[in-house]
Amino acid sequence: MVARDPHRFANELDDGAIERIIARLESRARDEVFSRLFDKYASYLEAAPGGQVLEVGCGTGATSRRLLRRPGFTGKVTGVDHGPPFIDAAGHFVSQEGTAARATFMVGDAHDLHFADHTFDAVLAHTLISHVTDPRPVLREMARVTKPGGVVAVFDGDYSSLTYGHPDSGLGRTMGVALATASFNNPRIMRDLPRLLLELGLELQVAWGDAVAEIDQASYFRSFAETYVPFVEKAGLLPDGTAKECLSVQHQMMDDGTFFACCNYYTYIMGPK
Repeated sequence: MVARDPHRFANELDDGAIERIIARLESRARDEVFSRLFDKYASYLEAAPGGQVLEVGCGTGATSRRLLRRPGFTGKVTGVDHGPPFIDAAGHFVSQEGTAARATFMVGDAHDLHFADHTFDAVLAHTLISHVTDPRPVLREMARVTKPGGVVAVFDGDYSSLTYGHPDSGLGRTMGVALATASFNNPRIMRDLPRLLLELGLELQVAWGDAVAEIDQASYFRSFAETYVPFVEKAGLLPDGTAKECLSVQHQMMDDGTFFACCNYYTYIMGPK
């Protein structure tokens, strides 16, 4: 069986799988790791405090909502995602938080954004580009709808670096590869982005990397494994029962304080040429 990125093919998932992903996105949004990584680049989105910001691949709107809560941002956010259940969830959550008047969420295709040229002061893709069918048209569309002098921000993981500790180091490496293969269309895309900028109408302003590691205890990587192990099993990437057994070992390592997991994440701040 071929692995199919559950975010890319979200419209083919059953209700249970959709609920798991929504729970993961919201759990991640409450995690200190998520907060720190987003806040590190959020100030670039506030260059025009009352401006218009577009989030491409917004999911449940967690990143957009965090931007709306920032004291320095008084503008409006539009979120686009191809999954209707995610857009429904985004509308629900933003209403709960009382910022619905400053947010619009809609179903749309990141490869073909239905907005006029130069519409937004800033456009961001937070953990989207690793999931899309083809990063090039997505990045080109992000550049097209950004105003001259505006900001294009891309944040994502280099999921080929994803690793979980395991008493059997070989099995641990195999499990990391299986999780990346089952969960991401483009696990290495952040390594390729510098080469793509020349052809996409984007100019790099600043970029940096962060190693996200959890040692002893886990929340961020616990949720990751619990969400995506079922997709590893469904894709048949490991012998029957192996993925569940690996997850059980991870839980035991969390309990006894021997847990380890790590992945590299990168942020690119760009502008349209």
